[in-house]
Amino acid sequence: QSATEVEGVNNRVQLSQLERAHQYQKAQKLMESGTSLADPERFDQRGELTVGTDNFIDINCIFEGEVKLGSNVHIGPNCQIIHSTIGDGVEIKANTIIEDSVVGDNAILGPFARLRPGTELADNTKIGNFVEIKNSKVAEHTKINHLSYVGDARIGKNTNIGAGTVTCNYDGVTKHRTVIGEDVFIGSNTMLIAPVTVGNNSMTG
Repeated sequence: QSATEVEGVNNRVQLSQLERAHQYQKAQKLMESGTSLADPERFDQRGELTVGTDNFIDINCIFEGEVKLGSNVHIGPNCQIIHSTIGDGVEIKANTIIEDSVVGDNAILGPFARLRPGTELADNTKIGNFVEIKNSKVAEHTKINHLSYVGDARIGKNTNIGAGTVTCNYDGVTKHRTVIGEDVFIGSNTMLIAPVTVGNNSMTG
């Protein structure tokens, strides 16, 4: 038994001390189950966290709500994952935020990527720095590497979305959908004004 179990809380300093003790207990259980933490004192679990084996979590990561991690997942520093499922072999680089999303196996995210609610990434996808995705499905082996916004969209497999691409989904009143097929190359700074469909094997300049 620990003395912290019977300590009282009379001010915010004591509250923070007991919270740290509580988080450290969670960190210990996580490490005992086969996950490596860069620093167990800089880890926050605010809900239910289910993990596979051989995962690594760097410092200052926050897990909120119900989060499921597969096996062989590598999470860089300063990431926040909320109500999401992460597949096996996923690499999440620094400062990435994932909320109400599903990430397939062997995906690579970040750094500084943001997955908003309703995002589904298939296996072997790549989402790069300063890319924001909302309410969209991205098929396997598709890459969105730089500085893009994808909202209310469906993107087929083996497609490349160039830097600065925006799915212009909102007309000021209603949200519209963008559909991009398979084996498509979307060139840099393309504005896709929804509703719009880009067929398979297409290319934009």
